Amino acid sequence: MLEKMETDYLVVGTGAVGMAFVDTLLDESNANIIMVDNHHQPGGHWNDTYSFVRLHQPSHFYGVASTPLGSMRIDETGINKGYFELATGNEVQSYFEKVMRERFLPSGRVRYFPMCEWQSSEAGITRFTNSLSGKKYEVSVSQKLVDTTYFNTTVPSRHKRAYDVGDGVACVTPTQLPLAAEKFDSYCIVGAGKTAMDVGIWLLGSGAQPDAISWVCPRHSWLLNREVVQGHEKFFFESMNCITEQLAAIARAKDVDQLFEDLEACGFLLRIHRDRTPSMFHYAVISKGEIEQLRKISKLIENGRVSAIEQEQLLMQDGSRVPMPANSLYIDCTASAVNFIDSKLKPIFEPGLITPQATQVPNPCFSAAMTAFVEANYPNDEARNKACRPIPLPDNPTGWLTSQLGNMMNQGAFNRDPILKKWVASCRLDAFGRVSRGVKPYHLKKIAVLTRLRKNIKPAVVNLKQLIDKYNTAA
Repeated sequence: MLEKMETDYLVVGTGAVGMAFVDTLLDESNANIIMVDNHHQPGGHWNDTYSFVRLHQPSHFYGVASTPLGSMRIDETGINKGYFELATGNEVQSYFEKVMRERFLPSGRVRYFPMCEWQSSEAGITRFTNSLSGKKYEVSVSQKLVDTTYFNTTVPSRHKRAYDVGDGVACVTPTQLPLAAEKFDSYCIVGAGKTAMDVGIWLLGSGAQPDAISWVCPRHSWLLNREVVQGHEKFFFESMNCITEQLAAIARAKDVDQLFEDLEACGFLLRIHRDRTPSMFHYAVISKGEIEQLRKISKLIENGRVSAIEQEQLLMQDGSRVPMPANSLYIDCTASAVNFIDSKLKPIFEPGLITPQATQVPNPCFSAAMTAFVEANYPNDEARNKACRPIPLPDNPTGWLTSQLGNMMNQGAFNRDPILKKWVASCRLDAFGRVSRGVKPYHLKKIAVLTRLRKNIKPAVVNLKQLIDKYNTAA
């Protein structure tokens, strides 16, 4: 059973990137679009996340450009107190479902195929199959395939563990944790990324005693301070003073270790354990309240990565063994959102193909929306790639240098391009721009801050290039 169709664009994936791309393409063109995804509803990996997950960034600059997420509420209680609300996983799922149902499908230009597996695309023909019925589709794509799966986003509930689990050992994903937790006396968090931090905070908030929690930390992470990434003029001075100091620190930096300590001193970065030097940086965002909670967990296992979990012990990759309490529950938090180490950049625009990547880090929704705007408004792929330069995703502090330079170079390019500058200025997803968008000439204190900030840009760019060359040469 084969159905043949035609469309202008075929978008693989209805996660945040695919949805943000299509939303802007609808506004900027008359194109017809087919969207294909293997989930039962829009939202991508949000459909597979754990029940207590929340956005790490404020809701108000996440999602698609046309449709706000949340109500711009400032949280009055809890560990996010004083900051803009963070949508729950369920709220994000409902949001994307609503965008599809109330905006995309009523447009008459979007056809949506859930529960379908994309199989191949060549010579303008894309094939996919429905997972339930086996029905096959063959689509003639007149413009481009949009592949939003390039970075292969993974979540704990769908990834394969890289270590063995012995008989009789209880090892669950964060998704399974709430139903399993009460049966155990102690807990071991395996992994050191943001999911592991979410699990630690959930355990503590649900009543687990800190001394009942062990935490396998192969490496420690530098984290973004949520206070300075609120993306709104209400936090103008917190954000812009911090960015000004950040640029000054970059401009005077001699090495990355001292630079990151200076970025911590100015409030841009946080770390959980002050006596550890982090070697990981993935743009994870956290509040000081969350940091204080996580510091209560003192049983850190820092022997490297886990090779196997056996009865009452961990076998580490270095051959060491770590005794563990009886009746322990192990929570696997080793999935990575993307493969930071192996993620490779490629041109975003190619003949017949768009591969959305980051043009502003860490803002995938803005990047995808901008990619759609450029596709619709620029004459050819050469011009589009000049306007949309992908930025690598860092795995460590040294990698951040290149990502930061990419952000600064792209921001400068946006400002020099009148077409793009006008669009960026009106886009709700541009968190950085929203902070200063409302500044008037009579806001003298704000003007003074922006003047200092601008003076630091060129020296920062010059030194970033020198630092990158230094570390590339050393490598």
